[in-house]
Amino acid sequence: MSSPAPAPSSRQLVPQEMLAIKKLHDAPGLDLCPGTIVPEIGPREVLVAVTHAGICGTDRHIFEWDKWSRSRVHLGTTTGHEFVGKVIQVGSAVKRVELGDRVSAEGHIGCGVCEPCRTGNGHICEKVDILGIDTHGCFAQYVAVPEENIWPVHPDIPNHLAAIFDPLGNAVHTVMSAGVSGRSVLITGVGIIGLMAVTVARAAGAGRILVTDVDPRRLDLARELGADDAYLATDDWVKDARDATHGQGPQVLLEMSGHAKAIRQGFAALRNGGTAALLGIPGDEVAFDLANDIIFKGATVLGINGRLMFETWYQMESFLLSGRINLEPIVTHQLPMQDFEHGFRMMQSGEAIKVVLEMPTTE
Repeated sequence: MSSPAPAPSSRQLVPQEMLAIKKLHDAPGLDLCPGTIVPEIGPREVLVAVTHAGICGTDRHIFEWDKWSRSRVHLGTTTGHEFVGKVIQVGSAVKRVELGDRVSAEGHIGCGVCEPCRTGNGHICEKVDILGIDTHGCFAQYVAVPEENIWPVHPDIPNHLAAIFDPLGNAVHTVMSAGVSGRSVLITGVGIIGLMAVTVARAAGAGRILVTDVDPRRLDLARELGADDAYLATDDWVKDARDATHGQGPQVLLEMSGHAKAIRQGFAALRNGGTAALLGIPGDEVAFDLANDIIFKGATVLGINGRLMFETWYQMESFLLSGRINLEPIVTHQLPMQDFEHGFRMMQSGEAIKVVLEMPTTE
């Protein structure tokens, strides 16, 4: 008696080609590419019809084609890693994801076998692949993702917010790792994730929240989201920040800027025995007063990378469903996919903060 044939993957009818935004040339910019082949999925993968995708700071690096992106991203890659969409195909070994599910996904794809992965630290996997950087991403009508990375989206969370779980997760991971409840908090750099950190820190029970940035408009928005004090980064604000916290300095530093001067100022302002959680990525090496700003202060320094998989995702969902965090003022623009270049230009000029792209319908 012959063995039965393997069951084919469950799927809806999808076209063979799609529209995608790709990095094709060794120069600034991205290309809108019709006729891109729809990804084929493996037995444990899921194909998602993308409805909304967020433009990230990493995508901007690729758009501008800076030193980091030139060294990391291969030409021909479909970019993007923040999205929400509908499952349209599942591999034959997929067990918990079903056709029609509305989902987002964790963009860090771990190997599953290194020590970090096996000890609950898959966010710092030694061989991680990142969606839209190491593998084809979500600036496309369809994206393929391992089942393990899929996150089901609660029906009460709207698409434009479900599409930005990735940066929200960075903010939540940073805030929650630092233990802000009942403590004064300084956030250096209120770009997209820094602004998210303001509303998350307020929801997590932070005491006085202080922020600094080079953009007065973002400082105003930070106040709207819950910051008590806002300092223009071009000013000498460190003494003011210490005075605002009883002359001792903030108890927590959340470093979101990656700017060398902001990092040095943040540590100078930090209180003795304080905690510094560092998320911002510097463009180069940073020199600062290690002895006085860390060692003699007895400071605790945390390096923050990505999101805890999947503790942070449960925290994000809980915050959103509670209504205690406010992301609406941060998502300033929703644009058709075809207007992606306009979205990047607005982010560069400061006119936009968070831009969400709406993908052409696949139905």
